[in-house]
Amino acid sequence: MPARHGSLPSSSRKRKSRETDYTVRTIQELEKHLTAAVSLGSSLNPLADLLDIALEAESAAQVSKAIYALYRVFVTIITHNLLSASDGSEEVKVVRTWLWERLHAFVDLVTGLLKDEEPSLKRSALDILFSLQRHLSSALTRTGSSKQPQFHISHFRKIVSALLLCPRSPRTLPSKKRKIGGEVGEERTLDADVRDHFVNTWFSVYDDIRWFFLRDAAILISKHPYTEAPQLPGNLLSILERLTTFPTKPSELNAWWVEELGVKPPKPKKSADDDEDEEAATEGEGDAEAAEDDWRRFFDDPPPNSAEEEKGISGRVHTLTIHQSLHSLAAHKAMFTRTWLALLPQLSLGSLETTKSFSLRVLNVLHRGVIPHLTRPVLIMDWVSSSVDHGGTVGLLALNALFTLMKEYNLDYPSFYTRLYGFLDRDVLHLKHRARFFRLTELFLSSTHLPATLVASFVKRLSRLSLNAPPAALVMLIPFTYNLLRRHPALMAMIHRNDDVVGIGCDGFDAQEANPTLTNALESSLWELYSHRQHYHAAVSTLVKIFEEAFTRQSYAMEDFLDHTYGTLFETEVKRRIRKEPATALELSQVPEGDGLEELWRFE
Repeated sequence: MPARHGSLPSSSRKRKSRETDYTVRTIQELEKHLTAAVSLGSSLNPLADLLDIALEAESAAQVSKAIYALYRVFVTIITHNLLSASDGSEEVKVVRTWLWERLHAFVDLVTGLLKDEEPSLKRSALDILFSLQRHLSSALTRTGSSKQPQFHISHFRKIVSALLLCPRSPRTLPSKKRKIGGEVGEERTLDADVRDHFVNTWFSVYDDIRWFFLRDAAILISKHPYTEAPQLPGNLLSILERLTTFPTKPSELNAWWVEELGVKPPKPKKSADDDEDEEAATEGEGDAEAAEDDWRRFFDDPPPNSAEEEKGISGRVHTLTIHQSLHSLAAHKAMFTRTWLALLPQLSLGSLETTKSFSLRVLNVLHRGVIPHLTRPVLIMDWVSSSVDHGGTVGLLALNALFTLMKEYNLDYPSFYTRLYGFLDRDVLHLKHRARFFRLTELFLSSTHLPATLVASFVKRLSRLSLNAPPAALVMLIPFTYNLLRRHPALMAMIHRNDDVVGIGCDGFDAQEANPTLTNALESSLWELYSHRQHYHAAVSTLVKIFEEAFTRQSYAMEDFLDHTYGTLFETEVKRRIRKEPATALELSQVPEGDGLEELWRFE
């Protein structure tokens, strides 16, 4: 029977199967021999043969067998302290150096597999790398001269580099590379499955992994300029934006991948400045009246409310050891801040579309996932204010971040409402992010302490834009205006003005003025909204009549109006119950003569 098209001949399949079985048996024999050699202290030269098999293996199954065999062998070597012993003869040092070279080659192979085409290999490679991290760190703690628990930094930096720089898999053939701009290039973006496995298993779970990753990522991004590694900022952002668990009090620092780091560190020694501050505070306790009048106490942080919040390492971050920093909430926040401050400028170095895309992703998580954990949130003000210039959804979200900084962190940004006023152009009522704009604008204008002239400018500009707005936008604009008028009674004159001359010719509003406090809007009227009484859509013409009634009803819930579209308005009209059937025909006696109907219809 002839072989099917695309399948190997039976002889080729058998030969392939025999080769695979032989490779697997060789891997198993080498692993068994090496495990026994470690225990007996005999030669470990077969380790190089096993590593060569892993490097030259073609199928994913063979690679998986080889790397797991090598992993188990290296764990045995690490457990027997063959990599950590500092003493011994010259021969022992040579062997130790040779073992480290083989381990580095193995780690380079495994880090490259994070970009492999086989999903199971990528996941296995990440598991092996972090398991080695734990064993290497524990061995370093056992055999090191320091009394403090250790973290194997050099190995972890290789993991961070592999996650952010994404080197090519050693199994990737040159023919499979992607061609970019006529030259052979390669995809250097962190794969989603590797990223999610790292974030969900280690980055969002273990405090030591998160602290060291943030530290090494900031170092890496400072060493590699954008022209050298353009993929690095995007890869780092894809990890940071998925961090949903960050400690907010010292008692939450309780999960450690390297268990030795969970031991409580000694308290930091007080510096001379701290001693002076404590001495000065002690001297001041005697004078209660002077302490009560001391204006500097206004700027002091309030004392912790519970004993639980007092736990943890306190002290100046730059004076803490690594072990103390891992148990210090302030150190975690400082490292988080350092990483974001290093990343944000890098996100603006690409093309305009790439910059807007990165900015949108950052701003979506900034107010809830980044700003609360920064040591000084106002440090990101420059990047946020520059994002406002992008306009559209990006600019609006940037204004939301600025508003958060102003409201909660006392940022002084006098031109905020001028920038917001600039968003009110002819397109704002036609864009898909219209609902988000009104949500945020209602929040920005919610304070009753805003000047009436400023709020009047927003109301008047929106009223003018309503002349060309679709019905769905008018349905949300009318209750929005009603709420502002009810919240700011000084604006009521804009709907009660009854001058003899009406229309745009007598309107004193300066539509070209960019400063909302200088538009003279308060001396104008909302005649544009008044004109919608004759709107063709019944929902609009009915809703606008609310301005002719007494302002006794409560403010509208804007969420009931923000999601209206042409589709929802049409669906509402179709489902409306008709109380009285409309007239659909005229009797012949009511048809005037000579109207031309007899030319179109035949009446019998």
